[in-house]
Amino acid sequence: MLVETGHFALALALALSLVQAVLPVWAARSGEPALRQATVQAALASFACVLFAFAALTFAHVTSDFSVQNVVENSHTAKPLIYKISGVWGNHEGSMLLWILILTLFGALVAVARNAVPPVLRANTLGVQGFITFVFVLFLVTTSNPFARVSPAPLEGRDLNPLLQDAGLAIHPPLLYVGYVGFSITFAFAVAALIDGRIDAVWARAVRPWTLAAWSFLTLGIAMGSYWAYYELGWGGWWFWDPVENASLMPWIAGTALVHSTVVMEKRDALKVWTVLLAILTFSLSLLGTFIVRSGVLTSVHSFAVDPTRGVFILAILVLFIGGSLTLFAWRAPLLRQGGLFAPISREGSLVLNNLFLVAACATVLVGTLYPLLLEMLTGDKISVGPPFFNATFIPLAVPLLLIVPFGQALAWKRGDVLAAAQRLFTALALALVVGLAALALTWGGPVLAPVGVGLGAYVIVGAALEIVGRARGYGANRARSAGVVARRAFGLPRSAWGTALAHAGVGVAVIGIAAQGWATEALATLKPGGTLASGSYVATLDRVAPRSGPNYEETAAFLTIRDRDGHVIGHLDTGKRFYPSRQMAVTESGLLTVGLSQVYASLGEVQPDGVGLRLYYKPLVLLIWLGAAVMAAGGGLSLTDRRMRVGAPVRAKVKPLPGAVPAE
Repeated sequence: MLVETGHFALALALALSLVQAVLPVWAARSGEPALRQATVQAALASFACVLFAFAALTFAHVTSDFSVQNVVENSHTAKPLIYKISGVWGNHEGSMLLWILILTLFGALVAVARNAVPPVLRANTLGVQGFITFVFVLFLVTTSNPFARVSPAPLEGRDLNPLLQDAGLAIHPPLLYVGYVGFSITFAFAVAALIDGRIDAVWARAVRPWTLAAWSFLTLGIAMGSYWAYYELGWGGWWFWDPVENASLMPWIAGTALVHSTVVMEKRDALKVWTVLLAILTFSLSLLGTFIVRSGVLTSVHSFAVDPTRGVFILAILVLFIGGSLTLFAWRAPLLRQGGLFAPISREGSLVLNNLFLVAACATVLVGTLYPLLLEMLTGDKISVGPPFFNATFIPLAVPLLLIVPFGQALAWKRGDVLAAAQRLFTALALALVVGLAALALTWGGPVLAPVGVGLGAYVIVGAALEIVGRARGYGANRARSAGVVARRAFGLPRSAWGTALAHAGVGVAVIGIAAQGWATEALATLKPGGTLASGSYVATLDRVAPRSGPNYEETAAFLTIRDRDGHVIGHLDTGKRFYPSRQMAVTESGLLTVGLSQVYASLGEVQPDGVGLRLYYKPLVLLIWLGAAVMAAGGGLSLTDRRMRVGAPVRAKVKPLPGAVPAE
């Protein structure tokens, strides 16, 4: 009965989202403000219905209700509870329901944000969001019903894909979807503003917190997915330029440009047209990622390979939203009033240059991702565009972008001084040079570009710290002389200033971790118990190979002792091959030993009578990659706590004329 009620709640959400989409249009034509308030109520009711439907599907998974087809195909009675829950979104239907839940959640949050969003803009934004919700709920109920029954009900389910039975995959999709779907609100704000014909600092102040929140969650989601692929797939890499990985990276890059563009628009009332276009393109790239994952155009461990009917429906959604919004943009954008002017050499100018590099980088990823798919669709020829292409095109754009970040921070708004900015960054440049040369000396004979990357990361980190110090110290006659005054001023800076510096420092931390992988080592051998294998500064000894069992799998595990080159024991780890009988599928479980910020990584290969295959990696400073991403997201979160993010931009009040005054011409 609960399953049918959940299905009914989904159908009710379909009707409510249509009401939510129509009411703002009706309010605009009739001038009745009560209809705008009804839009708010419809958004909240739509969220409540989808939440109930999601809870009903989750309950079916947790209780192993095998009368539901979705539970049969993705669950098992012996599966641990955490994976019964994560199995709800470990498939196409359930993950699409989660997608819609987050979509309506953002709509509900906008609905209750009375002080942060002007009433007309809020109603129009909710109307656009309601239309998006209506289309996706229609897609779910017509092509991907998560509540479909099966009769007779089997006694046992097929179990969840073993690769998805991991704590990282229980966290990764929700974080990623909050980022993906969060950009739907910025898209809705942009379309609503184009319809209304008004885009100003009020709009920028209203849209910036939502953009920053979506960007922060997407950063965490991508980082979690990268770490999962690193340890779960057994190949020791943290990024493979897989089309589905790229599908999440592209909106992140565009979202990064959007975050910076909204800053310029809020502070200088400039880049209006560009900011609106970025808001449209960022969500469009999120929709493109949805199409790549769910259309069946590719098979990936990350994707849901589904039937072509669903792919055609999603393609129609792409045409509707991307084509429709760009058409509206082409019609309304020329009518927008241009904003404030600024010199090319200024903080605004550096942010524009920053955006250009980000968009160019995003375009290279887009071309490399779509070209093989389009070529196969048109000619039937299959080609592979892998790391060599992306490294050759993406990195040359990323390096100057990283150089610009601290330099742009050192420039003044409206009109900057190149020489003064260079002088302020002298410390950062000097320390980066020292760090790079030290890394080169310590690893003499190794890769040359790795020390350059480490120095570049140090430059970004120190540049972020100097931005805080510079703002706290002040300039000219207001310049502080004592460290105590500087410290007090620093603690008094807005949280958004600290958040920006923290996010930029996180970029530098991640760059150092990525560059350090140039010194990673790998070794492969077939070992018997007592045999050893060396990689980098560490030696692994195979102690024993033994079977062990889990709740729904059988495993052959290899137990290793890790020593340094001097023979001192550093620690122990185990790696194994797991076999899941329900799925008839085997997966590798890697073993990790963390040494400071580095890791020793072991992956078990084939188990043979003469020994077991073992692959051993040494990954220096690899944890900095994900630590940097966490610092970036923390910077975004800290900025969101700034009071200015929670209060709408001031609106010029209408001054009432004094009695007997003559109105101005």
